[in-house]
Amino acid sequence: MVDWLASLPTVVLTVGCLVLALLVAALARKGVRVLVPVGEQDRVQQIAMPLMPTLGAAFAIFAALSLASEAGYLRAAEGLVSDEAAAASRLAWAATSPRVHPEPIHAALLDYLQTTRAGEWDAGAVAAGDDLATGRAIARLERTVRAEAGRPEPGNPASSELLLSLDSVTNSRRARVAAASRDVPTLYVITLVVAGLALIVNAGALVFRSSLRTSLLVLGIACVVGLSLALLFALTSPWSGPLTVSGHPLDLIVGDLKSGFFHGGT
Repeated sequence: MVDWLASLPTVVLTVGCLVLALLVAALARKGVRVLVPVGEQDRVQQIAMPLMPTLGAAFAIFAALSLASEAGYLRAAEGLVSDEAAAASRLAWAATSPRVHPEPIHAALLDYLQTTRAGEWDAGAVAAGDDLATGRAIARLERTVRAEAGRPEPGNPASSELLLSLDSVTNSRRARVAAASRDVPTLYVITLVVAGLALIVNAGALVFRSSLRTSLLVLGIACVVGLSLALLFALTSPWSGPLTVSGHPLDLIVGDLKSGFFHGGT
C-alpha cells in the first residue's frame, strides 16, 4: 500500500491527501452531532480541548522525525549515484592508459550506463536489482575489462587500475541496489497517519457547534496534515516515486563517452 501511494504522481498524491484530510474534518464536525447524545454534547469540548496539545505534539514529532529521515535518505541515495558516476569516470580514464585498448571498454561502459538508466530508473527495477538488460550489460563490462587487464601488454599497474576501477563501479551499483530495497515500516506510516487524522477529528469536534464560517479555521490543520502526509509518501520511494533520485551524474558520463572526452588521455 505504501509503495503504491509513493508511486503516484505528485499532483495526484497531494490532491488526494488534501481531500482526505478535509473530508475527515467535515465528517468529524458532522459526526459529533449525529453520534453524541444531545445531553452529552456539552462535554465534548471539555474533553477535546485538553487533547489538542497532546495530539498536536504527537503528530508534529512523528512528522518531523519521518520527514527528516526520508529527506536524509534521499540525499544519501543521490550520493550513491554520484559515487557510481565517479567510479565510471575512473574506469573510463583507466582505459586510456598506455597500451590499453580503450574502445571496447568505453563501448561496454556506455552500454551499461545507458541500460541502467533506462531499466533501473524508468522501470523502478533497481529495488529488486533484477533488470535482465542491466545484468547482461554489466556482465559484458566485466568480461571486457578483465580480458583487457589479462593481456600482458598493459603491464601490472594499468591492469590493476582497470580492475580496481571496475570493482568500484560494481560495488557502487550493489550499494545503490541495496539502498533501493529499503522500505519504510508500514506500522510507522500507519501510526503517523492515525496521529494526523486523530488531530483533525479532535479539531473538528471542538467546532461542531460553531458556524460554518468559524469552522473553516479547522481547514488549516487539515491542510497541514494532508500536505505533510503527501510529502512523506513522495519522499519514501526515491527510485520510482514523485521525487526520484536524479541520474544526471551518470548522464554526464554518458555524454562524455559519446563525445570522446576520455580519449584525451591517450
